[in-house]
Amino acid sequence: MNKTVDWTHLDFTDSDSATWIEKESGLDDIISGALIDQESRPRSVQYENGVMVILRGVNLNPGEQLEDMISIRLWLEKDRVISTSRRRLKSVEGIHKEIESGQGPETPGEFLTLLAQNLSDRINDAIEEIEKSLEYVEENLDERMTLSRNSPFSVLRRQSARIRRYLAPQREALDRLSKITDSVFSADDLANFREQANRLTLILEDLDLVRERTMVAQEEFLGILAHQQNERMLLLSIVAAIFLPLSFLTGLMGMNVAGLPGLENESAFWILVILMLAVAGAIMALFRYKKWY
Repeated sequence: MNKTVDWTHLDFTDSDSATWIEKESGLDDIISGALIDQESRPRSVQYENGVMVILRGVNLNPGEQLEDMISIRLWLEKDRVISTSRRRLKSVEGIHKEIESGQGPETPGEFLTLLAQNLSDRINDAIEEIEKSLEYVEENLDERMTLSRNSPFSVLRRQSARIRRYLAPQREALDRLSKITDSVFSADDLANFREQANRLTLILEDLDLVRERTMVAQEEFLGILAHQQNERMLLLSIVAAIFLPLSFLTGLMGMNVAGLPGLENESAFWILVILMLAVAGAIMALFRYKKWY
């Protein structure tokens, strides 16, 4: 059975864990503070005796939003790895199972490579789910979904934007790791970090494509909806234009005043009807000539 890396993983919100990190771990105050800090951003920093790395992964916990990304903070030395997080992270649980079986990473560099790979795998799966959701929305969209405040396009765009917020600095952190010299990492580790940085670049490109697709699709559907609404307004305008002069004629001939023409003529009603039909026909012919419909 291979000897696995000495790894300690803690919940930094637990008071006992925070106390151990601050007073018993032997870490510098800056490092221990970064491990238990409530707010964090992906980055990597080299120190004399080790490397501080902060990464993020998608939230796959039941009932939570995947774009609410989970932070994991790591301190890596030649002989140990200390990591902290606040919530469950499946990428970490996967490494824990491998270590329990005796097949886990043997060095801090291998540990970090495996963690970065697991995080990228799940991020990639999350983006594929977003793409499937986008395809479904494109195929099953209706006007109410387009006009609603929380339309599917808006939700998907917010998801991709929040994920991208942390992926760009995470790629920079891995790229910076690949350029570290005289550290706890071997040449193979640095090459693996470059590969993971390149992979994150591809994931970012896929994520940008998803965001552009959501914007283009929403604009296209809004354009179609606006065109349909314009057609309806045009129809209503044509009907109003036809009935406006007819309403004038009926109002004029319906006045209860002396001297109205046709009061003594039995054919006056039909003459007026024919006149109104002629006016309506003339208006429709004019509209057709003007190509207004």
